[in-house]
Formats: sequence, C-alpha cells, structure tokens
Amino acid sequence: MEKIKLGFAPTRRFVFSKEDAYKYKQLIREKIESFGLDLEIVDLEGINEEGLLYERSEEKQIIKKFQDAEVDALFFPHCNFGTEDIVARVAKAVGKPVLLWGPRDESPLENGMRLRDTQCGMFATGKVLRRFNVKFTYITNCRVDDLTFERGFKNFIAAANVVKHFNSLRILQISTRPSDFWSVICNEGELLERFGIQVHPITLDDIRKATLEVEKSDSKELIDAIDYIKKTLDWSAVTEKDVRRIASLKVAMKRYAADTESTAIAIQCWSALQDLIGIMPCLANAILTDEQIPVTCETDIHGAITSIMVQAATLNTQPTFFADITIRHPENPNGELLFHCGNFPVSLSEEENPKLNKHFLFEDHAPGTHEGKIKGGDMTLARFDGDHGEYSIFLGKAKGIEGPFSRGSYVWVEVNDWPLWEEKLVKGPYIHHSVGIHANVIPALYEACEYIPGLTPDPVDPTESEIKAWLRGSDINK
Repeated sequence: MEKIKLGFAPTRRFVFSKEDAYKYKQLIREKIESFGLDLEIVDLEGINEEGLLYERSEEKQIIKKFQDAEVDALFFPHCNFGTEDIVARVAKAVGKPVLLWGPRDESPLENGMRLRDTQCGMFATGKVLRRFNVKFTYITNCRVDDLTFERGFKNFIAAANVVKHFNSLRILQISTRPSDFWSVICNEGELLERFGIQVHPITLDDIRKATLEVEKSDSKELIDAIDYIKKTLDWSAVTEKDVRRIASLKVAMKRYAADTESTAIAIQCWSALQDLIGIMPCLANAILTDEQIPVTCETDIHGAITSIMVQAATLNTQPTFFADITIRHPENPNGELLFHCGNFPVSLSEEENPKLNKHFLFEDHAPGTHEGKIKGGDMTLARFDGDHGEYSIFLGKAKGIEGPFSRGSYVWVEVNDWPLWEEKLVKGPYIHHSVGIHANVIPALYEACEYIPGLTPDPVDPTESEIKAWLRGSDINK
C-alpha cells in the first residue's frame, strides 16, 4: 500500500468553544487512523498547545512544517467555525490537494448557545479558497462515524495519490512506436510542457545489450526471476534457454527503469525485438506490471500514463492490465473482449499454472507470451488520451462474463450500454487500448482531475452526476 503524507491542520475560531474544538480534533484523528490507510500524519503539535490552526502569527511556522515534511495532501477539518483566511493562505503556499470537511453540529444548548457552527465556517472557507484559486475537495457535513466521511476521506487520499504519481511521472520508452501504429502517436513536448510528464527513450539495441549482459550473470535478480517463471507457469512449450532469456529481459527492463527513475515503461513489443533477441516481451511485461511497474505495448505512452494513474488510485495495492478492446460478444449486445497477446499480470490468471507459450501471430513463433483467461468480477476501464491540445480520461465500469475461448491474455466483460461506449471510443480522442483494474477507482480518478489542470474527466458509466452524488453520499443519506 502506498504511504501518503497528510498535513493535518484542524482549525477553530476564538468565538466558539475551544474545548469542543480540541475534543473533535482528537476524535477526527482517531477516526482517520482507524481506516486502515498507510498514512504519515504531519500535525500541528508543537506549534501551539492545542495543535489547532487559529493564530495568524503561527501561519509561517505551519507552512514551513508542511513544506519541510513534503506532504502530499492537506486536511483542514473544521473543529468549530474555523479561521478561513489562514486555511486559504496555508493551502495556497503548500500547493497540494486540499480536503475540507467538518463534523456535524449538535443541537444548541438549553440556553440557545451553539458550540461549533462548523457548517457555517465551511461556507466561508470554501469562498476564500476560491478567491485564492485553490482547488479543494469537500465532504458533506456529517458525523465523524458516518460512512459519508469514511468514503469521502478514503477517496480523497486515493485521488491525492493519483496526483502525486501523475506529477512525478517519467516513462521509460523502449524504441519508437511500431510503424503501423499511428493511433499511439503522442506529443512528447506537450506532455512535458502541460503536465510535466517526462519520457526517457532508449533503443532496442540498448535493451538487447542489457538483456544479454544479465543473461551471462548469475545475479540474485535473475535467479529469482527464473524461479518465479518455473514455479508459477507451465513452461513445457519452451526451452530452459528461453526461460532464462525472458527472465533476463525482465531484469534488464527493471534495472533501466530504476536507473532512469521511471515508474512505467512503454515498449515496442513487436516485431523487431524478437529478431534481435529471439523472444517476445509479453511475459516480462506481465511480471513487471505485477510488480507495480506497468508496461504498455506498442510504445503506447498515453497507455503508460493511464496505467500509473489507475494503479495509484488503489494506493498501489492492485495491478493493472493493458488491453485491446477488440470484438463484441457473439451473443451479449453489451459484451466485449479485452485482449492482448500475453501481457496480463500472472496474478490475475484463472488457471493455477498458466501457459508460457510461443507467439501465435508470427511465423517464427518466438517464445514469451503468457496466455490464458484472467479473473472477472467488477472492474474499472480507463484511457488517458488527447489530440489537438486537449486531454481527457475515459472512465467506465465493467463486469466479467463468460465468452468464447481466445488466444493470448483475455477476459470478456459486460458494460451498461456498449453502443454508447463504442461511440465515445471511436469519436475520440481514444483508441483501442485501455487499462483495466479489478477495483472501482472511478470516483478517485474523477476527483484527481480537479488537481490536474488541462485534464478533463470523461465518464461514461457512471455519469458525472452519478459520481458527484456518490461523492456527496446521497445514496447513504436517503
């Protein structure tokens, strides 16, 4: 699970009960620590006796503490009305995703006095954050123990993790796109200028030399990779030499990613590579993707970006799979086949020992594909893409269904309205490549777009209004 550094800045205002504000600071912290997230909480203890944000003279100390700790996100729970100007100035200076929420107020006391007025204070803070041009996430005013708070908080942390990984994205590009794949053309300069996304290119000859060097060694990395392949897969259709070379390619790619500080890889997977080293990279791609270094085929840079975003939305707890959206189900009008030659993570396979095979599309049948059906269940499908200077991320949910046998890695899925999906995908800016994950990460990806200027969420199912209702907890509070 990915660790997130959270700046925890509970706030109060002097005219309301400081005792109740302190009590709720404690209750809120205990609650978020109970959610099971791997959080490093950077609080205000030591700034003042209360550990609360309310004193304007302490503003610079608070900003410095959060900046020095390099927090990934900020949480400003309003423990009473709160001090909106300090919240806004701290948020602006730190420049990270911001969560605004306050616990629901109790009834006024018998004498008519109110202790906290948190909801009223959040109206004020929301306005001031807007004045400061600070984007923020808001959870509906509710009680500490309400599911609405838990859902909203977890979704915000996931969205913050997406933003964290998106803002530090560097992709290892192994060779150019295949000449026939015009659909994966991307604007590297625009990705850097607009989003700060870096691409580090190397050649196929670079990876060939690195692979052969690893192959000659007896490094622990290589031995572990060979053992994993032999233990996990049925490799009877290939030779011992093939297994060693596939493992060597996997180690070489991982070393290159580490050396270049790349978090994802896009590779020209066919067909020059098989001519250079005699294997296909599909299984190596699959193993690396299982190890949280997603690898996309056909040098699909936008696919690699999508993979990092989708993976981060689970706090890096689950692997993605990179798929072609290929054909409609022969019987189910809303069914579709997700397929690729053999790159889906081994951990997703239905079979206990999936087949390591020779590639079925090429005459020389180079080994290296990992074939078989993967598990179904609920999934998210996503695609970051763009053209003409405009970028969006397609978002939709799907569910695994039964369907005919296919070569390669595959799974049949059902969606709510395939003609609508097809229209959106064909009219673009999307292509036939998508990234899937066995989790509902659509609300987190949707919220992350709030903090990524120039990226528009483009949900097909659920709709934008349905996502917003879910984030508000409208289904909980009926």
